[in-house]
Amino acid sequence: MSLFKARDWWSTVLGEKEEFDQGCLCLADVDNTGNGQDKIIVGSFMGYLRIFNPHPVKTGDGAQAEDMLLEVHLRDPILQVEVGKFVSGTEMLHLAVLHSRKLCVYSVSGTLGNVEHGNQYQIKLMYEHNLQRTACNMTYGSFGGVKGRDLICIQSMDGMLMVFEQESYAFGRFLPGSLLPGPLAYSSRTDSFITVSSCQQVESYKYQVLAFATDADKRQETEQQKLGSGKRLVVDWTLNIGEQALDICIVSFNQSASSVFVLGERNFFCLKDNGQIRFMKKLDCSPSCFLPYCSVSEGTINTLIGNHNHMLHIYQDVTLKWATQLPHIPVAVRVGCLHDLKGVIVTLSDDGHLQCSYLGTDPSFFQAPKVESRELHYEELDIELKELQKIIKDVNKSQGIWPMTEREDDLKVSAMVSPKFDSVSQAADVEVGTDLVPSVTVKVTLQNRLALQKAKLSVYVQPPLVLTCDQFTFEFMAPEMSRTVAFSVYLKGSYTPSELEGNAVVSYSRPSGIPRVIQCKFRLPLKLICLPGQPSKTASHKLTIDTNKSPVSLLSLFPGFANQSEDDQVNVMGFRFLGGSRVTLLASKTSQRYRIQSEQFEDLWLITNELIIRLQEYFEKQGIKDFACSFSGSMPLQEYFELIDHHFELRINGEKLEELLSERAVQFRAIQRRLLTRFKDKTPAPLQHLDTLLDGTYKQVIALADAVEENQDSLFQSFTRLKSATHLVILLIGLWQKLSTDQIAILEAAFLPLQQDTQELGWEETVDAAISHLLKTCLSKSSKEQALNLSSQLNIPKDTSRLKKHITLLCDRLAKGGRLCLSTDAAAPQTMVMPVGGCTTIPESDLEERSIEQDSTELFTNHKHLIVETPLPEVSPLQGVSE
Repeated sequence: MSLFKARDWWSTVLGEKEEFDQGCLCLADVDNTGNGQDKIIVGSFMGYLRIFNPHPVKTGDGAQAEDMLLEVHLRDPILQVEVGKFVSGTEMLHLAVLHSRKLCVYSVSGTLGNVEHGNQYQIKLMYEHNLQRTACNMTYGSFGGVKGRDLICIQSMDGMLMVFEQESYAFGRFLPGSLLPGPLAYSSRTDSFITVSSCQQVESYKYQVLAFATDADKRQETEQQKLGSGKRLVVDWTLNIGEQALDICIVSFNQSASSVFVLGERNFFCLKDNGQIRFMKKLDCSPSCFLPYCSVSEGTINTLIGNHNHMLHIYQDVTLKWATQLPHIPVAVRVGCLHDLKGVIVTLSDDGHLQCSYLGTDPSFFQAPKVESRELHYEELDIELKELQKIIKDVNKSQGIWPMTEREDDLKVSAMVSPKFDSVSQAADVEVGTDLVPSVTVKVTLQNRLALQKAKLSVYVQPPLVLTCDQFTFEFMAPEMSRTVAFSVYLKGSYTPSELEGNAVVSYSRPSGIPRVIQCKFRLPLKLICLPGQPSKTASHKLTIDTNKSPVSLLSLFPGFANQSEDDQVNVMGFRFLGGSRVTLLASKTSQRYRIQSEQFEDLWLITNELIIRLQEYFEKQGIKDFACSFSGSMPLQEYFELIDHHFELRINGEKLEELLSERAVQFRAIQRRLLTRFKDKTPAPLQHLDTLLDGTYKQVIALADAVEENQDSLFQSFTRLKSATHLVILLIGLWQKLSTDQIAILEAAFLPLQQDTQELGWEETVDAAISHLLKTCLSKSSKEQALNLSSQLNIPKDTSRLKKHITLLCDRLAKGGRLCLSTDAAAPQTMVMPVGGCTTIPESDLEERSIEQDSTELFTNHKHLIVETPLPEVSPLQGVSE
């Protein structure tokens, strides 16, 4: 911005350690010379009054001794200076000086000097008014349409307007509801005072309304009456601007219209006479002062706005026309005619920097020196470049900007589950049926290599398992320090959790400020939620797991669940979950098979998973590495679909209950309004059984609210059971098709995308979208399926038939050799249109494929009639698996 600095015409610094504000600067022909030359009048909070008439010999000169016409110490702080026709009997200009408790009017005159020291100036006190209240600011004008003289209105700190008709005091009025004084201005065209109240609204009061109200001095001096007037003042108009105002200025360049300019903390407003907004401008910087002035373009107004960035902006209405840089922050700005130079901008800072400047640019005579030409040695440059790259790499490594490549991390997190239950269970007040609920202690240890601050440990387990404490905060951890926290886990519910795996996550920031997250998983013991039970010979649901090794004694696999009454049956074991459900595990004596059976399909999951994990651990201890499990039976999709239908039915029921509750609530409020109208009526009418209807509606609202809560609890339990069944189906598909760990992770991301189930985003539509995405990409039969564009919205489906069809088709595609992968190139080498989200119907026959081919032709010819059946989010649910 050096090119657009304000051109210094004349400047000076006023006094030492003096302070100034926006009312301390005024430009006028105060000595009544009549030649149109303005003088600069400045008053300070230290009580000094100074009058300048700059005469620089050349542009940019500082102040000379003869430039100061007058300097007087008035003892009291000067709040504001104004020049007007303040003395009766004459139309000469006089100087009004506002002190905190006094208003003084002076005449300024000069005497021709006979020697080289020049003219002599002095001030003479014409009259003064002692104020009963502390003054804040003042304005002047021809109040009431008087001719040839100016009246003065002073606003006190407690919101009182005091009007002085030159040498006499006229009246005083309190503004209604005034809390803090704001800027004050007078509009001669509407004969009204305009201010901004502490309610952040612009208010206009007619002078005639103020004049005919009860005199504030004639009321009793009680504290309560000081806040209001005897006859309430009626505001002419108000406008809420939503911010405090710094200054107000009335601009009227013709008799037909005038504008009210208000400078706020973030915007400046231009209002019409009736308070309507003509325009407003949002400011980029915090303003400090402003001054509207006439424009050369008809119908527009120019505005000077100073801000706290040492800038002075010139706007034509709302268009920025020029920006210039000042050497100080201006608190007051004026424009005048000095030494036959029109349009001089005079600015004053709060510490006394007074500057007269003009706008424009001066050419820069600086020329860049010629650079010495030298030959380039590319080998030396390559060596220097490698050295610089090495330095940058070392610095980045030391500051930790890039992820650490070493195996040693800043923080190590480990979790240890106690092998024994707590001697005193933390679930003393929790009972599941007739069983006492045990608790087990988990210890999480943090070992840090560097100093860490505000490390947060969060622990999560699957409901209905609960923790005694799940959040821990470490304000400071010294280097090479170890911290251990302990908490207990127990079951709080009559149903089983979907997993026994817990997760401890630590979030912290490295010394360089980079946030990092470390997690550690731990596995809870099966006996925390399960007890030894009586084996059952019959069951509704059965699964058979095949292995490639001879069967292992169940007593050695599950030593804590041996039933002492049946020690001879080493191939049969019963489990009873806390809450009542039972599971039986059988090991074949002749074949390499294990059977798990139960009355509930979802209860098979935990025992099946625990069996496979313990078998793998058993054979690893034996040094056998080729152990494998498989599943050769039919997939239990029908049992799985029953759980899906039950969960979906509860979701639909929840929506119906919430709609019914909303209707009853609307009815309840309508009856309340009717009753309230009847009770307020001066001539009471019969209630016509409205009270009975209100009581009945209230009971219905309470009953429906209880039903909604009960349905939400049932839905939460159903979702937990559905997750258990989903884990079991994923496990069986992995054993059935011998899927790799990455493929199982893709299945888990597709079938278990949500930790919580809500009405807005439910399990059915999310899983349907994810499975459809798999069927469109890696499991597609042809490129025609992949070329279909997909929509981007998820809605609750009408039923679950489509989802069940897609799950069945997924198993069928896997059975026919399909493989799961995130890259669709591996599945089909053809050029494909990657889906944006959503899904359309999966073709299951040649006829359906032909219909989809026709639909895809219509897609490119008439896109306005494209119909998509099931939506999907814009980001695929499987996208996060690759991370």
